[in-house]
Amino acid sequence: MHAPEFPDYMSAKVPFVADGEFVVGMEFSFREAVIKAMNEYTLQRSVDYRVYESEPLTFYAKCTQYGSGCDWLIRVSMISRKHCWVIRRYNGSHTCTRATISQDHSKLDSNTIAEAIKPLVEADPSLKVKSVIAEVQSNFNYTVSYRKAWLAKQKSVEKIFGGWKASYKAFPIWFEAMCHKEPSAVVHFETMPAYQGDDLVTDIRVLHRVFWSYYPCIRAFRHCKPVVQVDGTHLYEKYMGCLLVAVSHDGNNNIVPIAFAIVEGETSDAWHFLLSNLRQHVVTRDDVGLISDRHESINAAVERSHEAWSPPRTFHMFCIRHIESNFLRKFKAPYLQKLVVNIGYSQTVRKQNEVFEVREMPSGVEYAVDLRHQRCDCGEFQVDQIPCRHTECIDSRYDAVDQS
Repeated sequence: MHAPEFPDYMSAKVPFVADGEFVVGMEFSFREAVIKAMNEYTLQRSVDYRVYESEPLTFYAKCTQYGSGCDWLIRVSMISRKHCWVIRRYNGSHTCTRATISQDHSKLDSNTIAEAIKPLVEADPSLKVKSVIAEVQSNFNYTVSYRKAWLAKQKSVEKIFGGWKASYKAFPIWFEAMCHKEPSAVVHFETMPAYQGDDLVTDIRVLHRVFWSYYPCIRAFRHCKPVVQVDGTHLYEKYMGCLLVAVSHDGNNNIVPIAFAIVEGETSDAWHFLLSNLRQHVVTRDDVGLISDRHESINAAVERSHEAWSPPRTFHMFCIRHIESNFLRKFKAPYLQKLVVNIGYSQTVRKQNEVFEVREMPSGVEYAVDLRHQRCDCGEFQVDQIPCRHTECIDSRYDAVDQS
């Protein structure tokens, strides 16, 4: 003997029930709790039921094998004087239990899975779909499709954190609360008219762009290196658009985010919106380096900035990581990829050419010498911690160049 399996759904105490079965007189606080309890019961026992009556005050179901060797049925009714749902009739338990659940089980839908994985999603919103599938397999002995697991995760995220519509609707409220708490924060909205078809909807504006920067970020930039890096990432799901981000680097080479913007896309107007607000509210000093992938829209926005992002106030530089990626895409030479990055980080011609190949004569054997990391294929440089003969060959060549 043990307690019923559905304590969360009961609003009154009932007698202990053997084997977790329902019992006549069991009470539930609302109709949805009845259906949820029945679905969990069905999945745990690898059975199924068919609804014969579903009315506002009555719910009546039978086993799908009713009349073919199984007499399981249940009738639950709303009792007005008790303000709860009560099991009025019950024939249990099932006599048609199967060992496994077929993959077309109608009761294990995405809503049921979403409810089961809520604690996991709340703890880790980036939970992978394959982890959802594993959790369902563990709890229900059932392997769901990737799509059903993905859909369940989306529903669970929406139940916990709210949907896209609710999130965007809360945007102005969230920013208003932020500015109320920290008046020195910067928020700049741009809106546009709303249309229904071709008709203008009066008294309604929709979000077009928004720029914001937290005051601690604004203050932090005053103590960062004079470098600003900008980039964007695409937003998906319902409203699309792009998230533009500006970051800097502190004295410990940590990345410091300093400004954000949600815009319609990586267009010239969108980048001009970010850069103009960034220059006005955050990057107010001159002699700053602006690093980007030099996308055409960014270059166009810089040209429109009325010299706010042009020399001598700002120096526009390439992002070495984008150069590396573009180089690899064009030349398909992974072995040169590291050299491209090293060249980008070098400050002098000498340092740019810090990896050399030295051929030893008359054997013709080639040795790679890395001056920065003090390594040579012969092994002597890194073991003895003094330049080997191949390194001295490079030094003598540079000495000859310097003297000439």
